[in-house]
Amino acid sequence: MRFSALLNGALFYSSALFAQTDSSQAVRTLDSVEIRAFEQNRPARFSTASVSLLDWRTAGLGNKTSLLTGLNTLPGVRLEERSPGSYRLNIRGSSLRSPFGVRNVKVYWNDLPFTDPGGNTYFNQFAANNFSGMEIYKGPAGSMYGAGTGGLVLLNTAAVKKPFFSAEYMTGSYGLHNLFIDSGRGDEKNNQQFSYAHNQSAGYREQSAMRRDNLSWLSRMQVSGKQSLTAGLLYSALWYQTPGALTAAEFTNNPSAARPAAGGFPSAVAARAAIAQQNLTAGFTSRYQLQNNLSNQTSLYGSFARVRNAAVRNYERRLEPSWGARTHFIYRTEKNGNKSAWTAGAEWQQGWFNTQVSNNRNGNPDTLQTNDDLDFTTLSVFVQGDWQWKNGWLLTTGLSLNKNRAAITRLNRFPVLRQERRYRNEAAPRLVLKKLLDERTTVKALVSRGFSPPTVSELLPSTGVISTELEAEYGWNYETAFSRSFFGHRLRVEAAGYYFRLNKALVQRRDLSGADYFVNAGNLNYKGLELTADYTRHYPAGLTACLSLQAAYSFHHYRYGSFRKGPDDFSGRTVPSVPARSFSLLADWRLRNGFYLSSTLYSASRIFLNDANTAVAAAYCLLGARAGWKSPGGFGIYTGADNLLNQTYSLGNDINAAAGRFYNAAAPRNWLAGISWRWNKGE
Repeated sequence: MRFSALLNGALFYSSALFAQTDSSQAVRTLDSVEIRAFEQNRPARFSTASVSLLDWRTAGLGNKTSLLTGLNTLPGVRLEERSPGSYRLNIRGSSLRSPFGVRNVKVYWNDLPFTDPGGNTYFNQFAANNFSGMEIYKGPAGSMYGAGTGGLVLLNTAAVKKPFFSAEYMTGSYGLHNLFIDSGRGDEKNNQQFSYAHNQSAGYREQSAMRRDNLSWLSRMQVSGKQSLTAGLLYSALWYQTPGALTAAEFTNNPSAARPAAGGFPSAVAARAAIAQQNLTAGFTSRYQLQNNLSNQTSLYGSFARVRNAAVRNYERRLEPSWGARTHFIYRTEKNGNKSAWTAGAEWQQGWFNTQVSNNRNGNPDTLQTNDDLDFTTLSVFVQGDWQWKNGWLLTTGLSLNKNRAAITRLNRFPVLRQERRYRNEAAPRLVLKKLLDERTTVKALVSRGFSPPTVSELLPSTGVISTELEAEYGWNYETAFSRSFFGHRLRVEAAGYYFRLNKALVQRRDLSGADYFVNAGNLNYKGLELTADYTRHYPAGLTACLSLQAAYSFHHYRYGSFRKGPDDFSGRTVPSVPARSFSLLADWRLRNGFYLSSTLYSASRIFLNDANTAVAAAYCLLGARAGWKSPGGFGIYTGADNLLNQTYSLGNDINAAAGRFYNAAAPRNWLAGISWRWNKGE
């Protein structure tokens, strides 16, 4: 789904890393990578946006059922999977308020807003072939993208240059079956692309099977010399079972078991615990060159989600239609080698949701508990100034003003209860100063403010208690970064340090029945250091065609400031859910005869699981490998394995869980094998 606070292009080699062997698919250098975040649209070296690039082939390293392997090599980024199909994206501690799903991170797919007005993102809707690249920005991005303190994810699909068709099938341990089909026609100006993916697994744990069918369509049209249109559609039908979390004793005794019956609640198996999810997003984007220096980009979209969640406590049904628009104008100037750009625009979203919660009778809805209509409106108006001087200085300033409204109407009681909350005039400034010291060295300093109002899942948690008294969290982020290249840009090292003070932080709690609810903590202090080094070398002759290495290290010193909850004082405690240290190493060896060997190593230190720091998930180390061959004609075969060290570990822990149910076991050593074929016109 590779990054540091200034990991500009730390994965610039990844376009060739896991799928190509021919010289025409050369590794992209840092200067050739175009950064789109914050509407800069220029090479990474000249961009002030601190992003990393993740290629879909790298993101799909492994079984391609999820983006977990790729994203977890990025410092400060951690994708968790409580069970196949159940994701949680943690960017610098952002998942503290996300017992499940993706919150507090803004996501866009081909310029269309993908995070709904209620603040949730169905990240599990994506398949590995829905995009060709991903940009990830860590920290508040509110100066241009509105609410959210956790970060920004842009998923983009490259334009078709000529007709092609590709197919891939993969099988492996625990009933794994994956099928990917992609096709495209046209040229760079007018083209159509279609993708289909089927992912299926029986799962390692009891009650953890999943099945997903996914298709996407993207069309680009050059309407005139001044205007182009892009239309896109993404549909996913996902079903996955939810085995539930285990206690430490249950996890030690049998990590593959599902949650047993306890405390008056049935087991996950007896409750037929599972989620059925259908998602549809469709929209279009117009790009218009009004004058030589003035352009406009406008996107309109609509989205619909239908969710059925049979849990051990209840049965939830959700209907979530939403729509919105985003537009901005850019005015660019250049004089005497100095460049400037002004951007101004707005984003608006509206959602009308309905959530019904019933008793769960053997996996079917029974007696109605609550029936709520939810009305969400978000509005963000932003302006940004960009300057690039020929002496190597770059400056970006940005500011947004934001309004968010949430209204909840409880329909199953008389008189009907309506509660409303407005979060007004939240300002989100951002200032970045960067200096190109020479052709190999850059330094940067950043300060930004972010805010994040409660999401739909926090205002209406599984306790069923409407929580409009919750406040928006907000905070200031400070970063410095340094990068330098060596040996003709073959080796690149980067270091970034940051301090983020988050006030009124939203944190999760569990009641005695296991239902989640949320409270505003006093403040959190996030301090971190992120280091990366990557090396890529192409060999003009001999057996080896390319060798790539990448290492990343993260250190997190995350602590509660002043935080009391009733009689409990958590001040100074370590913030749960994030390892203090993580390290990743990727190695890729490409031979000129088409053979390749790739390997990944990932280690994480222990993770505290509750605010009191009395529960811990043990440290672990994961090793994966993949070997294969690809012919010049496009046919390929490969085999691989994950968790070669056969570690027993929990991935996707339940934080602050009731009755000590923290642990969701990941699969032990597992294997895969696959075949692929690609046809390109003219080859």
